[in-house]
Amino acid sequence: MKSNIGYILAICIFLGSCSVNRYVPEGQSIYVGNKVNVQSDTISKPNVTGVADQLEELIKPPANKTIFGFPWKVWFYYWIGEPKDEGGLRSWFRKKLGEPPRYATQRIVDINSANMAAFLDNEGYYRSNVKGRVIPNKNKRKRTAITEYDAYVMPRYVINEISYVVPDSSLFNRDLVLAKEKTLLKKGDPIRLEVITTERTRIDQELKGKGYYYFNPDYLIVKVDSTIGRADSTLGPQQVNLFLEVKKETAQTSLKQYFINRIYVNTGTEENKQTDSTALVTNNPLRRGITVTDPGNHYKRRIFYDAIGFRRGNMYTNTMHDVSLQRLINLQNFRFVKNRFDLVPRSDSALLDVYYDLSPMKKKSLQTTLSASTKSNNLGGSQLDVTWRHRNFFRGAEMLAINAYFGFDVQLGGSRTSSNNIGNEYIRYGAKADLSFPRFIIPFVRIRPEKSQALPKTILSLAYENRIQRNFYTTRSIRGDWSYIWRRNSEVEHTLTPISINFVEPRNINTELLGEIATDPNTNPTDVDRLFRLVDTKFFIMGSNYSVSYRPTPRPFSKNQVAMTGGIEWGGNILSMLTKKNPEGYPKEFLKVPILQYVKVDGDVRYYRTITPSIKWANRILVGAAKPYGNSKTMPIPQFKQYFAGGSTGIRAFRPRSLGPGAVAPDTLSIRLIGYQSFADIRMEFNSEVRMKFTDIINGAVFVDAGNIWSFGDSTRAAYPGTALISNKFLKQVAVGGGIGLRLDFSYLIFRLDLATPFRKPWYVNEVKNVSDEGVVEYKNPWVFNEIKFGSRAWRKENLILNIAVGLPF
Repeated sequence: MKSNIGYILAICIFLGSCSVNRYVPEGQSIYVGNKVNVQSDTISKPNVTGVADQLEELIKPPANKTIFGFPWKVWFYYWIGEPKDEGGLRSWFRKKLGEPPRYATQRIVDINSANMAAFLDNEGYYRSNVKGRVIPNKNKRKRTAITEYDAYVMPRYVINEISYVVPDSSLFNRDLVLAKEKTLLKKGDPIRLEVITTERTRIDQELKGKGYYYFNPDYLIVKVDSTIGRADSTLGPQQVNLFLEVKKETAQTSLKQYFINRIYVNTGTEENKQTDSTALVTNNPLRRGITVTDPGNHYKRRIFYDAIGFRRGNMYTNTMHDVSLQRLINLQNFRFVKNRFDLVPRSDSALLDVYYDLSPMKKKSLQTTLSASTKSNNLGGSQLDVTWRHRNFFRGAEMLAINAYFGFDVQLGGSRTSSNNIGNEYIRYGAKADLSFPRFIIPFVRIRPEKSQALPKTILSLAYENRIQRNFYTTRSIRGDWSYIWRRNSEVEHTLTPISINFVEPRNINTELLGEIATDPNTNPTDVDRLFRLVDTKFFIMGSNYSVSYRPTPRPFSKNQVAMTGGIEWGGNILSMLTKKNPEGYPKEFLKVPILQYVKVDGDVRYYRTITPSIKWANRILVGAAKPYGNSKTMPIPQFKQYFAGGSTGIRAFRPRSLGPGAVAPDTLSIRLIGYQSFADIRMEFNSEVRMKFTDIINGAVFVDAGNIWSFGDSTRAAYPGTALISNKFLKQVAVGGGIGLRLDFSYLIFRLDLATPFRKPWYVNEVKNVSDEGVVEYKNPWVFNEIKFGSRAWRKENLILNIAVGLPF
């Protein structure tokens, strides 16, 4: 049977080849590949590592795709035939499965050779040359050919020094010389045209930040002196001096600082009517140099005074220009924001009039979202969200969003009616209202728009949620927050929630099921105690939290990128001071609900390094700890404040909430009854993956994850055995896993599949493997590479974890 298939496949390829050849013009060959040979100069022998790959990327057009030398996409192109309708199904298949033939010609080879030589020259390999040729297939019956290029690479020139040449000490020339402090042209670096172009753009941006509105990077020229090696014997032969100067033909208007005169805002509130900003009514109110034309009187003037950072008499800066535009866009009230600067028409003017033409969005909108998900713990479900928004609630660009949702998760494997699935399926529903103000709502505190890069926000939130574990119990949560968000620049953002109130209580508890679990002789007593605490404890939390994120802008041509976030959360202090002390061992209460007094700290550090344009190395370290104290030091931290390990964004070789704490082994009976429910007070996690780009859509990854969760205090408070508690042996309880990933990048979303397996199971350190006749106990090796059995169905079911998700894990 296999041989018959092979014969059929060979016949199809032969016939296909013949059918392709019928369409190839006489004397032409289908272009199916290319090759680049790099030869370094035989005398100086420069380093040419990676040059061949760089040159190959310049080859245009790309070769026709082949399988074993057969241009299969061209064959599909001809086999499908010419479609009658360009928008029809036949046309779609022809574009997706086929591609038109590309012919190998010497003219195209010569153009590519010239581009390669120019690229080498721009990269500092002066006097290098490239020659190319077309090589037809030796088999004359195959009308195909490849192109081959020979690049002879000379030594690369490096920078000796960079000088900014100025004719005098005018204000502009002084500012130009000051720009040298942050130059991208460094001594010892290769001379590259791309770096020089970026340096000119950087200088232009720095000068625009000092008022030189009409300056342009094309006014700068960089001259290269490559003869210094011959003139000075102390220098190497491949060194150059660079001289940067302003072109002599540059107009004086480009070398002048400009200041703001008048600012005009047109809200364009009349539908389908464009108002000419040059004909604005001059008797409109003028405040802080800003004239606002709002025919429908839909907006308070204050939002424009806050969003626009320019003030009359201020120097123009590109930073405030960009920030003002970004603020107006972030108000989410305007579809388009058009901005321009006009020179005040008078002789020797250094004043600019600023115009903002705004196209408003609809105030109200209704959005419905239906989502579906599958999880690595064999749960799958869906959620329906309905969100209503009002974009200008109090005429001050306030955003009111009211969201209602309903969702569920069901067991995908096994029978839904089985008692083993009780408590392992969920229904959740609730509502949330957010009211956002584009300013601080604090008495006597005001942010000066001309000093801050982004408008601060005040957000009031109120949320109600019911989360039902089927046939087990319901958790009701009522939460209210008052938060502030602000930033002084694009790199650092602060979030402060001075008031956060949360009431959580379990309801509708299935006492019959609890009794069955408690009286079952096979149930772990520790799990029973933890479960009873979970369903029998109410919480009243009144606290505060602060977080900060730092995402520095990487320098041009830098291969490294860093992002850091951190936060601290605390609660219960104010309520604890206002309530009476209870008998020893009992926490204080407010409205007969225990007050939780705790502190929680989190940190997230990420590091990315670009190895090649198609390969990126991504790393993340996560740490966090939550600990009760004072009034609540004997109380467990509520589950929604604790941490869990595993899942599609954590340690992907373990199912969500299945790992830990510490060296605690998963309890099979507990899992069957209530699913994976491992939570604890401390989290430490490290993730690393190499991301590879195969095509514009298809990407891959190889990853390793490590970490675990642990509990504070004693076994009684933690409701776990001693192996779950943090100790000086915590490193021996770290879990490790890894795997491979497939990512489909559709630009608007990334669909991700990660297949992982455990490398190290921390609970093995306490599992007995063998006891010798002398009574010596041998424990299992936590590294489980020797257990890998891809051919075993039982092993695959337990150890191969498929994570399906949207978006990158970090």
